Amino acid sequence: MMGGPMQELEALGVFHLGRIVGPPASAGRPFLLDARDLTTHAVLVGMTGSGKTGLGVALLEEAALDGVPALAIDPKGDLGNLALAFPGLRPEDFAPWIDAEEARRAGQSPDAAAAATAERWRAGLRESGQDEGRIARFAAAAEVAIFTPGSRAGLPLSVLRSFAAPPESLRADPDALRERASAAVSGLLALLGRDADPLRSRDHILLARLLGDAWERGEDLDLAGLVRGLQSPPFARLGALDVDAFLPPADRFALASALNDLLASPAFAPWLEGEPLDVGALLRAPDGRPRLSVLSVAHLGDAERMFFVTLLLSEVIAWMRAQPGTQTLRALVYMDELFGYLPPVAQPPSKAPLLTLLKQARAYGVGVVLATQNPVDLDYKALSNAGTWFLGRLQTERDRARVVDGLESAAAGAALPRGELDRVLGSLPRRAFLARSAREDEPLLFQTRHTLSYLRGPLTRQDLRRLREARTPAPAPAAVAEAAVAVPAATSEAADERPPLLPPGVEQVFLGPAREGARYRPALYAQARLHYASPRAGVDHWEDARIAVPLEDAGPRFEDARELAADEAALDAPAPGARFASLPKGAGQPARYTAWGRELRARLQRERPLRLLACEAPRLVASPGESEAAFRARLRERLHEERDQALESLRARYGGRLGQARAREEQARARLEREGAEARGSGIDTAVSVGATLLDAVLRRGRPRGLATAARAASRAARQRGDVGRAEDALRAAQAAREALEREAAQRLDELAARFRPEAVPLVELRVPPRKGDLALARVALAWEPAGEVPRPGAASSPAPAPPRSTDAAGS
Repeated sequence: MMGGPMQELEALGVFHLGRIVGPPASAGRPFLLDARDLTTHAVLVGMTGSGKTGLGVALLEEAALDGVPALAIDPKGDLGNLALAFPGLRPEDFAPWIDAEEARRAGQSPDAAAAATAERWRAGLRESGQDEGRIARFAAAAEVAIFTPGSRAGLPLSVLRSFAAPPESLRADPDALRERASAAVSGLLALLGRDADPLRSRDHILLARLLGDAWERGEDLDLAGLVRGLQSPPFARLGALDVDAFLPPADRFALASALNDLLASPAFAPWLEGEPLDVGALLRAPDGRPRLSVLSVAHLGDAERMFFVTLLLSEVIAWMRAQPGTQTLRALVYMDELFGYLPPVAQPPSKAPLLTLLKQARAYGVGVVLATQNPVDLDYKALSNAGTWFLGRLQTERDRARVVDGLESAAAGAALPRGELDRVLGSLPRRAFLARSAREDEPLLFQTRHTLSYLRGPLTRQDLRRLREARTPAPAPAAVAEAAVAVPAATSEAADERPPLLPPGVEQVFLGPAREGARYRPALYAQARLHYASPRAGVDHWEDARIAVPLEDAGPRFEDARELAADEAALDAPAPGARFASLPKGAGQPARYTAWGRELRARLQRERPLRLLACEAPRLVASPGESEAAFRARLRERLHEERDQALESLRARYGGRLGQARAREEQARARLEREGAEARGSGIDTAVSVGATLLDAVLRRGRPRGLATAARAASRAARQRGDVGRAEDALRAAQAAREALEREAAQRLDELAARFRPEAVPLVELRVPPRKGDLALARVALAWEPAGEVPRPGAASSPAPAPPRSTDAAGS
């Protein structure tokens, strides 16, 4: 098959997690998990030393290789190892991460330990059917970013966004709005160490009302706004009670003081810095690649962890509800230690959003994977909908009994007798897991594959700081000299301290911001409204634009026109102490502005098309204002959906036929054995290839089943059939038929894999001109812009980088 077995797996939505150990009929095959199985969520349980972290890292690596982004909540600091992927496997790559003291105890120098580790990783990859090329593909497929909320060790993350008004689509759903406000307040009160019960805590009820009312009006509310709202609530009653009776002023002041202390504390400052807590940005890198965002909270106290995890899960729910529904895996939420966040009886703030995700995320293609080494204190009723369970070794009888109880009530079911399951879980070796899926009739035992990332162990703050510094590019040299160069106007060098007097028909504005004593130069200013409509592009879009054109004695220099940025205001008065260049000829005549407006309108119609990225297969057009990175991310999701639909068609076409062909081959083999022939010496190769395993995974959603039953049926028939020679011929014919069918199916899979690779889809640029009849100039005036402080012509906001070719969408 094209590109080798591992690349085939990466193109077809199956996760290579290890090698099957049992049952014997499937032993030796790669263990392949259909990515879509994770939309029904997964639970990963194993004691310390079971290999649970390695399995979790492997699963996240596979997600990245398949183009699926993930949020990984990391309470222990282990998942940051995803950033330690070294495609060359060179000793010098490992050297900075070798524990020098541990190497000395082993009788090695750090350099020798690094070389031994590199070789061990290379051997481990070979043993699991992988190579350095797969590490390179992983490193290129996704960006690994390690965020440290509340700390500057990794990438800081600002939580203020969590108190910003949600999008209008969520505000239109009162229940969703109430849930989000309740979760945000619960996390905040947990951080303050106050009662966070949404039904009984009066602090919670009042804060949730303040937040919910502001959000209903579309207003953002930060911590300072909550403090002010507590001091003077914008409503008189809560329920049937006056606000003062519900929560007296003294109690409100105590709560406001606690919030203010938090806001004023230097220790809280890192919570307000860094990238905003924006789930869309956490899932996609600026270049459009999927992100593995590791949210490291190992440095936080229990209350701070609960605060952040609750806010994060609430943001995930809000983002999720803004997405269209899909059956394809869109994103993963992975939590490396669930203990304390989903207990069976208590109601910590994190429990409500976790329950919402477990119940609703499937419809949006969001998979939740929850891992723990403490299986006793978990709400297994909440986990009962999880479709896939990975069970590693559990040492204590209590742990095993609790997991068996939980599994029996889960969608996957136990499948094994209770005593046998208890025995298996107590005797599993390291890196061995029992996989139980609702899609399979029987559990399956597998050994995890070698991870692509170097599992160094928990990363310290110093380690995270080193990774952050290596990731952050050096700041570009300040282009002070270039920015300070004024673009000279072709007018007299004389300057006046006052703007010139103008006749009543000429309006003038002053562009800002400008420093005191700024020198202004003249320009033509216009406010335009443009309408872009194209049935072909599916566009009906209005835009407002503000344009400034340098103005000279010869008239406007339209070739240097620029659009004003959002922060460049058109003010009614100049900056204090400003000086003004001479007024160009004709700039004091109202009729000239009418003529210049007509020319500007014609130029806008010709030269300001709406540029939209698009692709022809699948048919997809970017939305106005959508960046190339966002469009490519949406394209990837569409391709994944179409790929999964195509795989379903292939399963329907080949799955049953392959099963029948293999059953016929097994029947023929059983017949030959029953006839007493020396079949094992006949030279017939019965080994199972990786390619055949791939066909099983993507065409039949599991390992081959029913072969043993078919063999038994064949053996009964073989007692009454022909001689050894005919049995050998029948086996060869059955094997040839099976191989021909496998080749045909493999070719179709090759074609499918190549067809749905996002990087192979060419993009074009559609240009939609503004509709001439709808293009209007609402304002044409003389503008004074500060010389030397404005962007050079052409340096204003520019369209996305041009794709290989462009297509006009006019009149379509």
